[in-house]
Amino acid sequence: MFYFLALHLTGNVHFFNLFRYITFRAGGACLTALVISFWLGPKVIRYLKSVQRHGQPIRSDGPERHLVEKKGTPTMGGVLILLALGFSVLLWGDLGNGFVWATMFVTFGYGAIGFADDYLKLTRRNTKGVSGRVRLLGESVIGLIAGVWMISLMPPGIATDLALPLFKNLLIPFGILFPFVALFVMIGAANAVNFTDGLDGLATVPTMIAAAVFALIAYLVGNKIFSGYLELHFVSGVGELAVFLSALIGAGLGFLWFNAPPAAVFMGDTGSLSLGGALGAVAVATKNEIVLAIVGGLFVVETISVIVQVLWFKRTGRRVFLMAPLHHHFEKKGWAEPTIVIRFWIISMILGLVGLATLKIR
Repeated sequence: MFYFLALHLTGNVHFFNLFRYITFRAGGACLTALVISFWLGPKVIRYLKSVQRHGQPIRSDGPERHLVEKKGTPTMGGVLILLALGFSVLLWGDLGNGFVWATMFVTFGYGAIGFADDYLKLTRRNTKGVSGRVRLLGESVIGLIAGVWMISLMPPGIATDLALPLFKNLLIPFGILFPFVALFVMIGAANAVNFTDGLDGLATVPTMIAAAVFALIAYLVGNKIFSGYLELHFVSGVGELAVFLSALIGAGLGFLWFNAPPAAVFMGDTGSLSLGGALGAVAVATKNEIVLAIVGGLFVVETISVIVQVLWFKRTGRRVFLMAPLHHHFEKKGWAEPTIVIRFWIISMILGLVGLATLKIR
């Protein structure tokens, strides 16, 4: 909204020219989402507590202390993130930009699936929500639509190709199959963040770190001069996603205020699926799908730990880890929750720097 107002008012008041700059609007989006989160947070939490008398269902086979320490804590806190993110993007984003709407479509579409999953868990009073097949179908449809949508917005020469980091011009052509690559990235990112969301603040900060890295990537890829200097694949208009990601960071910071140990609210699948889907969508739009696997390496490892645990148990009847995902393994080994969370944050920061390094190493 501010962007369109600036286009009409710049000629009369020079100050409004600031609103045409992505960097200025990105800062405004971050602060706005943060303020909205602080303002809405207590109200949303009170409401969630009033309708969730017993809080989020806790896994009976999980770490024993969770049954005591986390009992009664409401879930669906991802609603707070989505509200702050949505209002901020509507205020500060270029609403004529297709990449913004495609990314919002994935974010809120996956958030809706997560909301349904959380709702069924609460009403059934167990940890089984939407069936795996229905959930995967919903995620696939949304991812496929978004993939086709983004292809239509990209330059024809690279629209259906997969770019490889560290190489200047090496592209893997997928042709008409690329929408399936896109949906794989989005589904993978969404469920990876979902697996990681098991301790207070564990998924929130790594998501914000990845969002910060990709905000810079989106800005560079969407700028013809910077992308040319760094020999990145230029995608016109994708720089606007820096505003979206800055709003996501602000919303994440606001949510973390209430999710810090001991958490007053959990984001639930409403938050984790939407945040992961957002990262996946941005990675596809910026042609940096593989870089997301580096920057979000923590999410990848958490997912692999679950896959390995399940496959090995089915094959041998024994477990590789004391419990999966990986963060629960360390809990079982006696690590304190803050120790696990902070160390995982540090790993995420390191991976974020490694991901940024791929922009220059060509």
